[in-house]
Parts: sequence; C-alpha cells; structure tokens
Amino acid sequence: MILKLVLLVVFFAVMVGIGVYCRKNAVNVNGFVLGGRAVGPWLTAFAFGTSYFSAVVFVGYAGQFGWKYGIAATWAGIGNALIGSLLAWAVLGRRTRIMTQHLDSATMPEFFGKRFGSDSLKIAASVVTFIFLIPYTASLYNGLSRLFAMAFDIDYAICVIVMAVLTGIYVIAGGYMATAINDFIQGIIMIFGICAVIVAVLKSQGGFLAALNGLSQISDETVSASPGIFNSFFGPDPVNLLGVVILTSLGTWGLPQMVQKFYAIKSEKSIGTGLVVSTVFATIVAGGCYFLGGFGRLFTDKMEIVNGLPNGSYDSVIPTMLSGLPDILIALVVILVLSASMSTLSSLVLTSSSTLTLDLIKGHIVKKMDEKRQVFLMRCLIVVFILISVVLAIIQYRSSVTFIAQLMGVSWGALAGAFLAPFLYGLYWKRTSKIACWVNFVFATVFMLMVISPAKTILPKLLQSPINAGAFCMLAGLIIVPVISLITPAPKKELVEDAFSCYEQKVMVPQREALGD
Repeated sequence: MILKLVLLVVFFAVMVGIGVYCRKNAVNVNGFVLGGRAVGPWLTAFAFGTSYFSAVVFVGYAGQFGWKYGIAATWAGIGNALIGSLLAWAVLGRRTRIMTQHLDSATMPEFFGKRFGSDSLKIAASVVTFIFLIPYTASLYNGLSRLFAMAFDIDYAICVIVMAVLTGIYVIAGGYMATAINDFIQGIIMIFGICAVIVAVLKSQGGFLAALNGLSQISDETVSASPGIFNSFFGPDPVNLLGVVILTSLGTWGLPQMVQKFYAIKSEKSIGTGLVVSTVFATIVAGGCYFLGGFGRLFTDKMEIVNGLPNGSYDSVIPTMLSGLPDILIALVVILVLSASMSTLSSLVLTSSSTLTLDLIKGHIVKKMDEKRQVFLMRCLIVVFILISVVLAIIQYRSSVTFIAQLMGVSWGALAGAFLAPFLYGLYWKRTSKIACWVNFVFATVFMLMVISPAKTILPKLLQSPINAGAFCMLAGLIIVPVISLITPAPKKELVEDAFSCYEQKVMVPQREALGD
C-alpha cells in the first residue's frame, strides 16, 4: 500500500509541477488554447494519442469487445492505429494547420464559422460540442471505480474528486502546453504499463501459445456454435466488429479535441514525426488493450456470469484479469489508467471551455472581451466543466440513472458524425456549402439521439446499437455533404478563394505540400 501511495503522490506532484512551470505560456488565448502553435512533434503526437485513449478503452471497450469477439478485437486497435492515427495525420494534419492559422481560428466551431461565413453555423457547432462533450467527459471516470476498489479500497467519489481537482490545477495553470508535456509523460507510462501488463497476464496463463490454445477450447452457444471461435481471425460477429473499428477509428477525424491537436503543429517536421509516433503509440496502446481484452474469457473461473455478463458488467473483465498480479504491477496499472483518463480529461475540458468562450460567449453574450478576460473566463469554465462531470459520474455510480450512461455512448458518434464530413470537405473542396453543413449537423445529432429514445424501434436492428449508429452517421455524412452541396447554391467565390489562398502561399514549394518553419 505504501508503494502504491508513493507512486501516486510522485505522479500527481509531477503533473501539478508541470502545470505551474508552464503558466508563462498561458497568458493569452493563442498560448492557452494552442500553446502558441509552437508545440514540437513528439509532444503533439503524444497529445494526440493520449487524448485518443482513456480508461474507457482500457477498462470498458477492451473488456467488452474482448469478451464479445475474442482475439479478433485486436482489429479495433489496428484500425485505431492505421485509420485513426496514420491516415488522420496524413489527410488532415497539414491542411488543418494551414487553413486554421490563415482563418485565425482556435476551435472547430470557429473554423466552421469563418470557413463558411456563417456565425449561426459557429454557434450551432459550439452547442453540439458542449452538449456531447460533457457526458463523454463524465464517462472517463467509469473505469477508475473498479481498479481503485481493487487496489486501494478507497471510496469512488474520493478517487474521482482527487483526479478531477489535480487535472484542473495543471490545465488551469498551464493551458495547452502543460497538457501537452503531461500527455507526453502520461503516454510513456501508458506504453510501458500496457506492455508489462500483457506480459504478466499471458505469463499467468502459461505464455502466449498456451493462452491462445486455452482460448480455442472455449465455446459459448449464445454467441456461436463454432468451436475455437474466440481465437479466430474475425471472431464470432465480424459485421458488428466492423462497426466498432469504424466508430473508434474514423471518429478521430471529426472530434474537436482530437482535430484541435493539428492546429498547434509547429513545423513541417512535426507532421512526419507526429504521423509515425502517433501511429506507433496507437499500435502499442490500443492494439495492446484490445489484444489483452481478447483473453478475458480465460478468467471465467474468477467471474460469476449474471444475465450473460461477467459479474453483471463488461467493466469487470479487465480488473478481474489484473487482480492476481503482483502489487508493483497493480500500482503501475492504476497509474496507467490515471494517465489515460487525466490526459483525455484535460483535453476535453480545454476544448469545452475554449469553444464556449470563443464561439458562444465572446461577441454574442459579451460583445467586447479582451484577451485577458477570455483566458480568465476559460479558466473559470474549466472549473465548471470538471465540476459537472464529477457530479454526473458520482450520480451515475450511486443511482439507477441510466440516461447518462446512454448519452455517453452516443457522444462520440454524434460529434464525429456531425463534424467529420463538413470539416474534411471544408479543407479540400471549394464547392462545400453552408447548407450541407447544417443538414449534416441535424442528421447526425437527431439520428444519434433517436438511438437512446423510444423511437429507436423504427430503425433497422443493426442501427439500434449506438456503436453501429455512430459509424453509420460518419459514413453517411461523407455522402450527404457532397450531394447537398451540389444541389444547393454555391458559396460566395470571394469567401472560398480567400480560404483556399493559404495553400498557394510559397515557401520552397506550395504550402499545401510543406509547412514553412
């Protein structure tokens, strides 16, 4: 216990110390929100990766999909690396950095407002961001409850409050630069942690080949009559597995807290390095999490199946797998999950506060606001967002309220479904229209809200799952935006030409091919 507590104290002290150290970089809006657009390649890559993966992936998704699909769940991690990281950097990285700097936009809603010349579009995007990021923020605490109960026997509310307060301190003090440096440290912990845990868990089952052989002996008639289905290439349900891969991989292309990392790219070198580093990071962390979860059924002797679920909840799979590990590894796992959750939490609250301040309050509720007041307001809103997320997390944990949990499930799909296609086409296609953006916003948010309402019965059974529905909204948007754009009036030529002129600015080659340092 002393070892675990010492590691926690050191971890928290370093996080807060970095926040205090970086306070000099957070004196204006550009510095507080984007780190002055001077964040190096390694910090940017790790900020992207750690914002991507949280306790939701390590405890929730790895346990759930590993139990459902066996070793085939690893495909989700591979998709996260190739589509969610490598392709995201290759397709969005450079163009996002160039156009957002040219338009002087610090948030995704602000980009929509300036790119399409519509203040109402900016307000709508900020409202969607606010509504769906809050429950997503609350979900980050879920994976902590069982792990802390296993390691410390500390009340869940205390764990949540301590984590939230310490995260708030370093984000409020140092802004984006503090989160980027802390994300780098937390990312290193996540890489070593997941590797150590995988080795220890497989060793407890006699090694990789023995564990794989043991998995081949397991069958579940409620899932599939085929023997050895849980160590097969595509698992028992490849269609729904594909939905998981699309949602968790393509989603990064439209999530405000992920895309905003590209805004802060420092130079051309950052793109190539960031692409490689973030892809390797995702391969190890996401691939490792889902790979580990794939062996969950080997531990059924330690679980009680309740209503077809292990211990009544998929969230118990990973903690059960880890419960027999040595104390030093348990401590490492706790730090790993804290790192994953705090890095994502810091990114979400910074995105929420900056969006609400710059896109909704500034110029609308408060007509004139200097930079000092904007930064102060963002700091205040970080406190508000963290407080709301803590309250929601504790209410959900201690009551039978299920709506919060349902809304968490649709947050990712609604945000990425609404923003992915308009943002992507807005960067690449001059003909993209404001009306097409509106149609896509409405379609994605209404469709995802239907999934948690009684109206979901009118949807095909395959799309009644929030995961499949979210994947569907993203793919549908890629069709909706160009079709609506072609049948609606073209945007103003001056507006479009101004936005796209940034790609023609000369460095050594056109800037669309290489950033100037």
